[in-house]
Amino acid sequence: MHTFFIVLGKELVSFMRSIMLVLVVLYSFTLDIYIAGEGIEIKPRNVTIGYVDMTGGGISQKILSHLHKPEFTSPHKYLSQKALSQAIFNKEVIVGMVFDSNFEKDFREGKNTQLNLLLDATAASQSFTTLAYIQNIVMDFQSIKLPITFKTHKLFNENANNHTFMALTELLSIITMLVIILTAIVFVKEKEEGTWDIMLLMPINPKIMILAKSLSQVLIVTAGTVLALGFVLLSAFDTPMNGSFWAFILLTFLYAFSSAGIGLFVAAISKDIMQVAQLSIVIMMPLIFLSGAWTPVYAMHPVFQTLSLFSPLRYYIEGAESIFYRGTEFIDLLPCFGGVMLLGGILYWFGFYKIGKLF
Repeated sequence: MHTFFIVLGKELVSFMRSIMLVLVVLYSFTLDIYIAGEGIEIKPRNVTIGYVDMTGGGISQKILSHLHKPEFTSPHKYLSQKALSQAIFNKEVIVGMVFDSNFEKDFREGKNTQLNLLLDATAASQSFTTLAYIQNIVMDFQSIKLPITFKTHKLFNENANNHTFMALTELLSIITMLVIILTAIVFVKEKEEGTWDIMLLMPINPKIMILAKSLSQVLIVTAGTVLALGFVLLSAFDTPMNGSFWAFILLTFLYAFSSAGIGLFVAAISKDIMQVAQLSIVIMMPLIFLSGAWTPVYAMHPVFQTLSLFSPLRYYIEGAESIFYRGTEFIDLLPCFGGVMLLGGILYWFGFYKIGKLF
């Protein structure tokens, strides 16, 4: 144990002496997460609207008056549908509205009224969300009274704030990336600096060496996670922590160990840091895509839904979101802990075995 702590302390000191590496980690756990949370917008924001009004009436203007900041810029009038289409082609506007000459007449006479919308589907998220907004606005003008009253209750995210969600998602992705890369760099750096053979000659059990080196990087990432929580998620974005803080830290620590196993595998087959970066991206991106971080698992193809069961990041994300938003009790988090520990144990054993063959 004495040797283990000496190696562990040596790696932590070595990390602190690497100023650029420290700056990268600090940036990743602070500014990167803040930019992701603040800069990625799912709701309509400053959407440019163009319209053609052939009615000469007031209903169309009343509808347009509901399109205002901050969701929309002031609607810009075009003289013809051809000019409007050209404006969409030139990306001057994202959504076009065409009020034909019979629009107001049919509306006032209670006939079927048609409002034509042109959407720039290259900005699919913003344009189709805007479509839902416009549909709701137009529905408010109808006098149809249904014997049903809709009452909407937003659960877990009452203000429908996507900033906190995007910041948390970025944090979970950053943890995955940094654990894999930092763990691999610890060993590959020995190869690049020519000290690998010296390390092999040291009178230290290789298992202790591998465990101490990988644990040091897990501790660094766990500390970075606490930093991100304190300065970004809980402070800057006021992300709700409805569950146990310590349950999240424990889940993060266990997940970091599973990712460290991937880092050990990358270190075993990489000759330099450039290969570490390349292989880490190749391995990391499928893990993120299959985890439900960017697309809900239920929305994936059935084949990918099955493959996601083998991604520890899926269980980590489910557990983290349950802790933050749902306030799930620890006993109900056991499936998430079980998935992370089972898959993480397999991944760490495999990486440990691969790097161990080089000693």
